Order: sequence, then structure tokens, then C-alpha cells
Amino acid sequence: MWERTAAAWDRSVPARARARLHATAGLLRDLAVTGADGLTEAREHRRELVAAAEATGDPELAARIIGSYDVPAAWPRADDSEDAGRLARAAARTAARLGPDGPAALCARLLAVVAVESRGDAAADAPLPRAARPPGAEPWRLRGERAAEEAVRLAQRLQDPALLAFALNGAFMQSFSTCGAAASRNALGAEITALAVEHQLPSHEVLGRIVRMQALCALGDLAAADEQAEETDRLARRNERPLAGVFTAWYRALRVCETDGWTAARPRYLDLLARTADAGMPGLTQAAAALVALVPAMRGNGLPGPDDFAHIDAGPYRPWLDPLLLAAAGAADRAREALSTVPRPPHDLLQEALWCALARAAAAIGHVPVLRRAREELAPAEGENAGAGSGLVSFGPVRWHLRMLEAALD
Repeated sequence: MWERTAAAWDRSVPARARARLHATAGLLRDLAVTGADGLTEAREHRRELVAAAEATGDPELAARIIGSYDVPAAWPRADDSEDAGRLARAAARTAARLGPDGPAALCARLLAVVAVESRGDAAADAPLPRAARPPGAEPWRLRGERAAEEAVRLAQRLQDPALLAFALNGAFMQSFSTCGAAASRNALGAEITALAVEHQLPSHEVLGRIVRMQALCALGDLAAADEQAEETDRLARRNERPLAGVFTAWYRALRVCETDGWTAARPRYLDLLARTADAGMPGLTQAAAALVALVPAMRGNGLPGPDDFAHIDAGPYRPWLDPLLLAAAGAADRAREALSTVPRPPHDLLQEALWCALARAAAAIGHVPVLRRAREELAPAEGENAGAGSGLVSFGPVRWHLRMLEAALD
């Protein structure tokens, strides 16, 4: 049936008809949730599709194509930060071409794309401030936050459930401006879940439950997080969403570590690192081994051992882990230099964990500016578990790290 329908389409629709752009957009959206290969292919072809849509010179057509890719996104580190930046800029350009009187639904979708693709610090227009400096305004972040707020407002006004779910996904991606926001993300996940259940949006129900699972884990409510993980797996099986299982599998390894300790969790983590390396989500899995290797040291009072990071590439986390590894190796001067120049940790689900790693390094060598900045940044998260909101690893209660930090300052 598939082959006959595809053949009929090729015979019936002219090669350069705009209908082909619309059909391709829908196909890519469905392809993205089929698994690792489908997600990778969809991401690559989406770039070409957006370029083709913009090349038509028709801003409404471009808006429909760019805004149609409402695939739920549960991880706030982009798989390809350069690509995410390009997509955010394409959506912003198209919105500007539509102007203030453009169709509200199209404008809302474009704003949601800006919010989702500006996740973390992927589309930053300026370098991050250094962690050694007092916190200051980051005006470039306002673009994504304002886009999310306006997309939600428009979707609510239009009473469009699917559009609102997409806009709320953008709001989730922009919910990391400060540490310690797990409770608000839990509420946001509950809102997405309720909306998806009422209007039969299974992909966004999976998203809402993953958001809640992560947030509840950060808050230490593992029983409630278990419920969300189980329901996520049930939905994923029923609706053929295999990538959801990557998130729940990582959560269950973290869960074992929280309840049974590192020794019990270690073989689970090693198995997961092997099984999920090719999950099509490098933003999630790249250098996850480095985070896992840090768990025993960060859940204790010391520094990583000399063999903990043998043959492990810290990858995108290197700027925030290097100071700790240098301090552990006894290279105090190099660790001090690294702390003096390291940027603020990215605005994502691991920011509390990375601040704790910086604080541990700063305590080891007496780097007061980073200790003070870490205290200020981590204070709102005092009731959370560091890193647990990621659903990947937990470095233990933030309050432990704050106590150690205060002791180092004293």
C-alpha cells in the first residue's frame, strides 16, 4: 500500500509543486520519532527543507514549513548547536517577513521554533560570562524566553491544543535561566501532560511525563518519578516511540544509584553507555561517560581518582570538568587559570551538577571568586539533588555541596 501510494503521488504531483514541500515536512516530522536513524535523517533533511522553503520567497509558505516540525524535544542541549542556531534564525527571519499582521497561528509556530531551537545556550549571540565573575544580565537569552511567552499567549488565545503543546515545549526549553527550577518544571510537565491527554496528543504526553520524571527526580520524589517513567514506557510501546526508552533507562540507573549506591549502579551505567551511544541524540549521550565517572567522587567528599577518567573524553563538558581534574592531579596553578577563564555552565538540566563540580575544584585550590559565584547560583537549588533533574546522574543533595562550599569559604 505504501509503495502504491508513493507511486501515485509521484505520478500525480508535479516535481516542483509546493505540495511536495508540505508532504515532505509532514513525513520528516513522523520520521523523527521512529528511532535513532529516523531522527538523524529527519534532522539532516530538515535543514535542506527549510532552505528550500525560504528560497520560494513566500513567507507564509516558509512559515508553514518551518513551523510544522513540532517534534517534542525533551533535552535542552542541542544535538547540533550550529544547526539549531540556523533554524532559530530562519524562524525569526520568517516571522519578521510576515510582520505584526501575519497569521497568528503561523507566528506562534515560528516563535515556538525559536524557543525550542534556542535551547540551553545553542543560539547564543554572545559568549557566556565567566563563572568567576558576579552574575550579570544576559540579554541574548531574552530572545528565546520572550518567544516562548508570546507563543504560549497566542496559542492560548487561538485555543489550539496542538499549537499550545508545541509552545509549552518551547517554554520548557526556556525554563533554565536559573538553578533550582525543578518545581516549576514539574508544574509545566503536568500542564503539557493534561493537555495531551485531553486532546489525544501522545507524543506530547510522552514529553510531559519525561519532563515530570526529571523534575521529580531532582526534587527527590522517586516514587512519583517511577510512576511517570512507567507511564512513559507504556505510551512509548503503544505509540511506537522507541527513543523515550532512552530517558527512562537512564533514570532507572540513576534510581539504583540513589537507593542502592554506586556499586550497584555502576554495571547498569556501563551497559547504558554502550546501548545508547548511537541513540541519535548526541546532545544527550555525548560525553555522558564523563558525568558517570564523576558520580562516586561527587557523591563523596573528595576529588576524582587518577584512574577515574582514564580513556574518557569529557567532550562538551570539558570546560567545566577540567578544573576539577587538574586540581585532582595536583596541578593547582593550571586549575586556578582554568577556573579564572571558565564560562558559566550552560543553562540546561546539568547546570547544578556542573556548578557543584566547579565548586569542588575551587574549594580544592581556594579559588574564592568561583566559590562565591557558585554559592549564589546554587542557593535557589538547595532543596534539590544536583544533576538529578537530568535523569542521568545525581551528585547528591545540593545542600551537601553548599555546606562544603561554605566550609571552604570560612
